[in-house]
Amino acid sequence: MTSADVARTSLVLFFALAVQHTLLDSVRVDGAHPEIMLMVAAAAGYVGGPERGAFVGFFTGLVADLLLPTTFGLSALVGCLLGFMTGSSTSGLVRGSRSLAVVVLTTAEVTGLVGFAVLGAVLGLQGAVTTALAPALVVATPAAAVLALPVLGLVRWAVPPALPAAATPPPAGLGR
Repeated sequence: MTSADVARTSLVLFFALAVQHTLLDSVRVDGAHPEIMLMVAAAAGYVGGPERGAFVGFFTGLVADLLLPTTFGLSALVGCLLGFMTGSSTSGLVRGSRSLAVVVLTTAEVTGLVGFAVLGAVLGLQGAVTTALAPALVVATPAAAVLALPVLGLVRWAVPPALPAAATPPPAGLGR
């Protein structure tokens, strides 16, 4: 990634954080609210491949962790894993369909929320799986389907697309 890509990605991260904490956190149903930060990580994996998805996912989670009352680093871990898994699982897909992007990002959002709850429970976060997960899924899943295309558009502006495997240069010292 070039310095311009890093600057654009930083703008997208801080914009998503502002939208999350000023707008989406106030939309609460049974204590749960829509989540955009996990979707940014998943969209980065979808657009940029597993390595860029993990990179952007880590920093997305790190920025989100600054304002969350949970274990510091938990969102960074989940974002990193989510970006990598989304990039890995969609690397062979033809990305011409908008509905495919909505399905992939909504599924990634659900996976990220479940992963956050399970890892939170492992790290001692009280009620992460038992009381907080079901309302979070009920609220975040339809919101993810609505927000998928706008988030994907922002991330496509910021994160360069992954190069096909055939276009990557061979490691130094191998071949001519």
